[in-house]
Amino acid sequence: MGYIQNKEAFEESVKEDITNSTDKNIDYVDIKITPEYELKLVDKELKTNEQEISEILEENTDITYKYYEIALNNNTIEYVNTIEEAEELVNKVKEDNEEELDLSIVEKYTNEEEEVKTTEVEIAETSIQEKINTQLEEEKKQKEQEEWYNSLPSINGIKIAVTPVSGTITSRYGVSSSIRSSDHTGLDIAAKSGTDIKVVADGTVTCASYKGSYGNIVKIDHGNGFETWYAHTSKMYVRVGQQVKAGDVIATVGSTGNSTGPHLHFEIRINGEHVNPQTYLYRGDVP
Repeated sequence: MGYIQNKEAFEESVKEDITNSTDKNIDYVDIKITPEYELKLVDKELKTNEQEISEILEENTDITYKYYEIALNNNTIEYVNTIEEAEELVNKVKEDNEEELDLSIVEKYTNEEEEVKTTEVEIAETSIQEKINTQLEEEKKQKEQEEWYNSLPSINGIKIAVTPVSGTITSRYGVSSSIRSSDHTGLDIAAKSGTDIKVVADGTVTCASYKGSYGNIVKIDHGNGFETWYAHTSKMYVRVGQQVKAGDVIATVGSTGNSTGPHLHFEIRINGEHVNPQTYLYRGDVP
């Protein structure tokens, strides 16, 4: 590799400049090659090359870096340089928040310097608080969503998530009329022709065709014996066998079949028997 003047001085230099490096985040330095020294008597004009040898040794080292991860609910949110910084941050953030927070500190090691992406304490604190605020907001929304979902009416375990159309109820379930041969089997909701009709729950289309007095009718099987019917539609956007999700537009309001004006005739059937839709939907419209 070359020549040095003083073995002890050179080894001390290597120890100070390489193996005992105080650069940020360096935890341990391992030189992969071990130089062998041999005393030589040489011409006094021969130049030594300590610097070149040092560079070769430095190129053949394994450096282990250490840093600290701060996690919220086991999700990494920031990295800092020292355990003292990490503990200070966690304690301060916990003091500044009334909610109980699952903040943890994890000691991390790597041999790749570019993986050490730590931030200054002040910046890390701001970032952590922002992420805590975001999480608390998400938790609030999730709770509200769960409360909303739990409050939804259901039939045989199937949640009814939406109303099929907005409009005015013009004929309720069970009423008699001169235009019908029997009592009303559904709910009539008047709306402007062409208004979107939405399916109330997930299901499968079992009918999408013209059926006598019902006109253009779409029938959806939601499972567990629960069906919904949507009649007198002007247009139908679904086909038999199609899977639909709650809120999907399946048709538009019309006046086909036995109808005196644009409206949706909406039926709920349980195990083949029609029931009053207002037991489950449009309950605020009950007189």
